[in-house]
Amino acid sequence: MNYRHAFHAGNHADVLKHFTLARLIALLSRKEAPFAYLDSHAGVGLYDLLGDQASRTDEWREGIGRLWDLPDLPAPMTDYLKVIRELNPDGSLRYYPGSPEVARRLTRPQDRLQLNEKHPEDGLLLKDNMAGDRRVAVHLGEGWHLARALLPVAEKRALMLIDPPFEKADELERCVTALKEAIGRMRQTVVAIWYPIKDQRQLKRFYQGLQASGAPKMLRVELRVHAADNADSGLNGSGLAIANPPWGIEDELRQVLPWLAERLAQSKGGWQLDWLIEDAKP
Repeated sequence: MNYRHAFHAGNHADVLKHFTLARLIALLSRKEAPFAYLDSHAGVGLYDLLGDQASRTDEWREGIGRLWDLPDLPAPMTDYLKVIRELNPDGSLRYYPGSPEVARRLTRPQDRLQLNEKHPEDGLLLKDNMAGDRRVAVHLGEGWHLARALLPVAEKRALMLIDPPFEKADELERCVTALKEAIGRMRQTVVAIWYPIKDQRQLKRFYQGLQASGAPKMLRVELRVHAADNADSGLNGSGLAIANPPWGIEDELRQVLPWLAERLAQSKGGWQLDWLIEDAKP
């Protein structure tokens, strides 16, 4: 699977990923103490939905395009939609934020952002898009090395997004390895891993790897727009495996996921929310 992000910006997978990221940031921000945001495969940070790459697929029309003009959105989606509306002040949907821009706009002055993008052209675009914000550092190295390079952080709290392009067959395994490195270096790190729902046999092995990772606890969040085993779709849905999820995220996701599944379904939609690793009881 090739997931060069500009072609897929604003699709159903982005809606799930960026809405959830917005809520993780909001819940971490309940405490005044600063935290660091780490993004291993950051992309360019901002996408033109009418540009050459996004307009070739128009996937955003079946994602954020379905939600843009809806009234009475669930309350937990407010922050996410606010970021997108700030980028499109004339009310016409054209620009869509990647995870770095969502994080930049929703984090606080005391928080710090460490963004990594290996692709040289995308990395330079990311630097341009983040220019002027002293809280942001952009790295052009190997995203899989981010945890060992930057953790632990001085802030004592960290949120790390692992969102690779899935251009190589072993990237689900590498996600598990990156998770182990992150929690090994800073056990309390909130780690969110985005993954595609496509090959059920690969996913089963992935879940088993996550369960054996040694993370203190892990929440599985999935949104499907087709049946999970639909062989005719390039992407049946997507998920996030969240290690050390902050208190409150499970209830918020349980409120929003059925609503999203109903509105974003393309054939047989659905959702799942459960614990791959339950919190250890004292």
